[in-house]
Amino acid sequence: MTRSFLPWLLLGLLTSCETGHQEARTDAPATKEAPPPLQGVDNAYEAAGERKLKKLAPEESPGLHNVFHLSETVISGSEPHGDAAFEHLAGMGVKTILSVDGKAPDEEAAERHGMHYVHVPIHYSGISSDELVRIAKTFREAEGPFFVHCFHGKHRGPAAAAVGRLVLDGATRAQALAEMRQWCGTSWKYEGLFGTIASGEMPTRRQSARYAWDFPAAHPLGGFRQAMVGVARHWDNLVALEKRDWKADPKHPDVDAQNEAAKLLGLFGRANGLDQIKKSPEDFRDWMDTSVEQGDKLLRALKAGETGKASKALRVIKQSCGSCHASYRNQ
Repeated sequence: MTRSFLPWLLLGLLTSCETGHQEARTDAPATKEAPPPLQGVDNAYEAAGERKLKKLAPEESPGLHNVFHLSETVISGSEPHGDAAFEHLAGMGVKTILSVDGKAPDEEAAERHGMHYVHVPIHYSGISSDELVRIAKTFREAEGPFFVHCFHGKHRGPAAAAVGRLVLDGATRAQALAEMRQWCGTSWKYEGLFGTIASGEMPTRRQSARYAWDFPAAHPLGGFRQAMVGVARHWDNLVALEKRDWKADPKHPDVDAQNEAAKLLGLFGRANGLDQIKKSPEDFRDWMDTSVEQGDKLLRALKAGETGKASKALRVIKQSCGSCHASYRNQ
């Protein structure tokens, strides 16, 4: 079996029949046609370094990280956590929050603070034409200013925000690329995201206007992809706990190492049992088997108080996941 199975396995097909809670505005401001694709670009990440930007530190606040005001209408950052984060966004004047992460957004929290969510999950490997038209339609027809986020606010979110910079603000492709790399910190590992902004065909205003879609606040995922959404969050918690010698942070006493390890193992096990994994290439199955095996060792070590063994298991999981991502997720 070749790696062509990946779009089905890891990414899934998105449909255009979701039920949403936000309607297109009939009084939406005039927007721009995106500039044409850049020509002669062999490496879009390298192209993102050609236009030098002044150094700009991210804005940090409770529950919000890596926040950059790319323009008066487009703000990029991390997933907001807690009422303080949503209150801060409302204080910025944000009206629409666009999430491109896999996790279903906290729609109720946004609504409490007078904002609407639009959910368009995208991939680390790039933005598909269907996803591009949804994102462009959101910027052209929903109410701004916009806050755009993924999980950490460094890779997928900045790429989606760059679409807004092109179709809403009329920024050049060189400028949007530079903002992704030099300000937001989008990694070279995700050349596909840079490639979309450098050379992707952006939907015209007519195309986005004619696209039938109702701005869903949540796009439910399933199977392997949903499991990996949870893995990412428990993984971050475990990395932070290891830095504290596996002791809970007094500010977050509910984040317990054994509990996080048990949840991580459960997600790995659930994913590994899916039929789609059993039909996947051998190297992919090997990496999944390793994650389950080492996840079990991690949990056993933490229960036994063997922190050294726990750290070793965490490193092996990191290596296994990194190899899998490099071969499949990021391509």
